[in-house]
Amino acid sequence: MPVKYIPYYPNTVEGQAILDNITRTQRVLRYRENDKVYDRIKRGMPYYEVEPIETVGKPSENFVIRGECISACAYLKEQGIKVDLVYIDPPFASGADYAKKVHLRRNPKLAEKVAAAEQQMDIEELKAFEEKMYGDIWQKEDYLNWMYENLMAIKSIMSDTGSIYVHLDGKIGHYVKILLDEVFGESNFKNNIVWCYFGFKRKTTKKFPQKHDDIFYYVKNDDDYVWNLQVRPHSEEYKERFKTDENGRKYRDDVNPTGGGSRIIYLDESEGDIIESFWTDIPPVNPVANERQDYATQKPEALLQRIINASSEKEMVIADFFGGSGVTSKVANDLGRKFIHVDVGINSIQTVRDRLIEAKADFQIMEIKDGVSLFRNPQQTMDKLATIIPGLQRNVSGIGNFWFGAMTEAKLGTVPVYVPNLLNTQEKVLDIPTINTIINQELQNLEVNAKKVIVYYIDIDDQKAVEKFIKENNATEIEVELKDLKNLLHEIVIEDIVDFNTTKTKEGYETEITKFISDRLIQKINEFNQKGNLQSLTKGKKFEPISISEEGLELIELISLDCENSEGQWQSSTEIKIDKLGFVIKDGTKTKEFWDGKIASDKKPKRIKIRNISGDETIKEIE
Repeated sequence: MPVKYIPYYPNTVEGQAILDNITRTQRVLRYRENDKVYDRIKRGMPYYEVEPIETVGKPSENFVIRGECISACAYLKEQGIKVDLVYIDPPFASGADYAKKVHLRRNPKLAEKVAAAEQQMDIEELKAFEEKMYGDIWQKEDYLNWMYENLMAIKSIMSDTGSIYVHLDGKIGHYVKILLDEVFGESNFKNNIVWCYFGFKRKTTKKFPQKHDDIFYYVKNDDDYVWNLQVRPHSEEYKERFKTDENGRKYRDDVNPTGGGSRIIYLDESEGDIIESFWTDIPPVNPVANERQDYATQKPEALLQRIINASSEKEMVIADFFGGSGVTSKVANDLGRKFIHVDVGINSIQTVRDRLIEAKADFQIMEIKDGVSLFRNPQQTMDKLATIIPGLQRNVSGIGNFWFGAMTEAKLGTVPVYVPNLLNTQEKVLDIPTINTIINQELQNLEVNAKKVIVYYIDIDDQKAVEKFIKENNATEIEVELKDLKNLLHEIVIEDIVDFNTTKTKEGYETEITKFISDRLIQKINEFNQKGNLQSLTKGKKFEPISISEEGLELIELISLDCENSEGQWQSSTEIKIDKLGFVIKDGTKTKEFWDGKIASDKKPKRIKIRNISGDETIKEIE
C-alpha cells in the first residue's frame, strides 16, 4: 500500500469545457439497480518509498526515476521539488505495439578475426531480433482518464512560472486538448505547434499521408512565465533582398501591407527569422545519426533544444515523465539545465543512464517501491504473467474483455481471472468500487456458466471491508476468490547465469567472463529461428538462423564493477559497454577496440553487474 496519498489540487479550473465520461481524481461507487451514489473515495497521488539505486558522478539534483508519472510526482511534491518546464511524449492510444531491435554482440573470442574482416562487414549483417517494449493499446475513455490524472499530478509540481509541452498525434490529441483546457485553463493555452517530419511518403489508402505531430504548449500562469524568442538564421535568399547604403549597412524598404507607407529595415538589427508554430526544419532522428538509440518513438535532439531554449533558463529544472530514450534529459544537461527523467520501463532507465554517462552528466537513479516487481516494463510483465498463472488461457470466448483470461478446472469448469492493468494507476488498488463493478456488472455479463472467478490484486484498500462487501452484495452464486499478485510477480525476474574469474595483475585486477547463459534469451532466439525457418519453407525465402557460441558472450551488453560496496546502492567504479558493432565504450568514452571478454579495475571488485542485450541485469558478489 502507498505510505499515504498526496492531494493534487482542491478543484480543477472553474468554468472550462469538460468531458463527462472522465472519472478524474475521485472514484464513484454506484448501484446498478438505481444508480444511487452512496460512497465516494477521493484519492490523490500515491506516495511510496523511493529507493536510491545508483549515484553517477557527483551528488546532484538530477534524477532518473523508474516508476509511474503519478507516483514520481508524489515523491517530488513530498520533497518540495518544483519543475520549471515539462515535456511529455506519452503513448498516443494508437493501438500499436512498439518493439526494440535487439542486436547480438560479436563473440570476443573471435575478436581478431572480426577485426581483420571489419572493413568488409556491414552493420546490416549483424544478427538481430525484436522484443516488445510496450503496448500502446487503450480504450479511449480509459486513456483519457489516465491522462487526466497524469496532467493533474504534473501540474501540482510545476513552478508558478512553469510551462508544459504535450506531444501527441491527430488521433487522440484533440481529446487531450480538452483535458489540458480543463486542467491548465483555456487562457493558459499558448500554441498548437505542428511538427512536420518530412521523409519518405508511403502511399496511403484514400487519405493524405500523415506526416506531422501536434505539440500543445500551455503555461501555468499567463501573467508570469518564461519565454525566450526563438529565431533561425536568415536564408541567403532573404539576404539577397537587401541593398547596401553609403555606410555599408544592409537595408531594404519594407512596404506595410495594410497601408501607411513603408519603413527602412536594417539586416543587422534583426536577430533572424522568428520561428512560428509550424516547424518544418527539424527532421526525425536519422537511423544512422550518432544520437540514434534504437529506441521506439525516439524524438530528435533538435526538437527538445528548441523547446528547452524557448521556455527555460540555465539551472532550471526540466522534467519528462514518459522519458523513453532520454532525449529530454540529455539535451537539458547539454544546455546547462537540471533534469528529471521518469519512466516505468527498465530499458528506458538503462538507455538514459548510458546516454547521460556518455554526456558526462551527474545524476542519481531512484526506484519507486510501489509493490510491483516489474519485468522490463508493464507490457512485458503482463505478457509474462499470462504464461506463469497456472492453467491460464487468453482470449477465451464468453467472458468478455474485462477478464485477463480464464482457467479450466474439472469440478468448476471455466474460471475467469481478473488481473489489474499495470499501466493503469487506478487498478493498482483493489477497493470497493472495483469489487462493485465486478460483482454487480462483470459477473452478470459472463456468457459462460462460471461457478468461481479469481481476482488478483497488487494492493488492497481494506481486505476485511472488501470481503464483507462481496459477502453482502454478491447477488450471484459465483464465488469470488482474492489472490495477491505480488506472489507471482517475483517469479518473473529470473537471473542469468554467469561464470567469471578475478585475478590480480601488475596494474590492479582483471575480471574475465568465461560463460554467460540466458535461458530467456535463448528461448527468444529459438522462437525467432523457428519462425524464420517456417517462413523459409512457406515463402521460399533464404533464412540464416541465429546461433550462439558455447561461451554465450554475444548476449552481453554491459559489464560494471563495484569496488566500493558489497551491497546496497550500486557504485560503478568502472564499466564497459559493448555496442552493436562489438566496439567498447569504456566509462562513457567510445573506443575502436573490440571487447576481449575482460574488464580491468584499479581496486579489487566486490560486485559485478552484467546486463544482457535485452536489458536484464544480474548482480553477483565477488569473493
